[in-house]
Amino acid sequence: MKLSTRTRYGIRAVIEVALSHGKGPLQTRAIAQRQNLSVKYLEQLMALLKSGGFVRSIRGSKGGYVLARPPNQIKLSDVFNALEGSVITVECLEDENYCAQVADCIARQLWAQVQEAIENVLRSITLQDLIDKAEDKKTPDYQI
Repeated sequence: MKLSTRTRYGIRAVIEVALSHGKGPLQTRAIAQRQNLSVKYLEQLMALLKSGGFVRSIRGSKGGYVLARPPNQIKLSDVFNALEGSVITVECLEDENYCAQVADCIARQLWAQVQEAIENVLRSITLQDLIDKAEDKKTPDYQI
């Protein structure tokens, strides 16, 4: 399974906004520069994130994007679904009429487990969890 660039870049963008939570709006240009993304493409992604209710825009010379909700209330699964759609490992999990072997297919059971595992991981992580991980990386570890 390969994620689309829309999902990968969109999640990177919302993480950038989350990392600036409480510090004021983050301009698209700054996000694009930090994440090495095209400003034009990022604007499209931010529109999706805004319509999904994850970010909101602030107008003006000091404007930009901020989180629409606290980072502990935004699950990665919600962001993923807004950008990519639901996780589907194989078509027969979404449409039982897709394949005549649905009832007896052992492989289908495997793909259902894989899909469930991915969904569980995405549901278990909030933007706050990612902010905390980023802050932990910045803290020097002086163990001897």
